[in-house]
Amino acid sequence: MENIARYLMIGGVILILAGGGIYLAAKFGIPLGRLPGDIRIEGQNGSFYFPIVTSIVLSLVLTVILNIIIRLFHK
Repeated sequence: MENIARYLMIGGVILILAGGGIYLAAKFGIPLGRLPGDIRIEGQNGSFYFPIVTSIVLSLVLTVILNIIIRLFHK
């Protein structure tokens, strides 16, 4: 049970940090979701939006952060 509680607390901290990062990105004008390379098609009957570059950037940033965290816990 202690392991589950620990994982839930770590997950909560990660979610709080991610939410704070997104909030600060919006405050400082970083255009997450509107980067060059994001696909946006608008027509008369609807629209399609696929944030491919934003997804790649977030994936790279989260990979670096999680690798740092994992290396800190394994020492």
